Amino acid sequence: MNYKIEGAIRRNRKNFIIFAILWIFIAIVLVSPFAYSSHMAGLDGKMNLEIFFETFGQSIGNPFGTLGNIFSQGATGTYFSTLLIVTIFYSVFFFIGFVRSAPKNEYSDIEHGSSDWSQRGEQYQILSRDKGIILAEGNYLPVDKRGNVNVLVVGRIRIW
Repeated sequence: MNYKIEGAIRRNRKNFIIFAILWIFIAIVLVSPFAYSSHMAGLDGKMNLEIFFETFGQSIGNPFGTLGNIFSQGATGTYFSTLLIVTIFYSVFFFIGFVRSAPKNEYSDIEHGSSDWSQRGEQYQILSRDKGIILAEGNYLPVDKRGNVNVLVVGRIRIW
């Protein structure tokens, strides 16, 4: 299970920054005008949609001024409660995306068939440097060895 969390974090490193910036954008540009407009529309005890839409239209054009008006007009409670609701929904969608991006198994995103399987000449106990069936540059399968010498080469033909 640990490989799933580590794989999802590795895949989403850049997305964490993007999601944080998007959350800040939503909090300033969308939530603050909505909270300020709903506060101003509900000052007389009931929600007045005409005041809400008029204030929302003006507020969305100047979100930083609206953010200042929220703190000066006493609408901080409305702003933070609206921001909490939006953050909960945003976190749920973020968590769903995070879980769906987790690797399906332990070997996801690992190169199969890499030539890194041996180091410092280990492969030459099995392979030859000089002659035989070409496997890779500097790696030959000797034809005079005992045992199975069947080879399946996948890839394009390249001339050195």
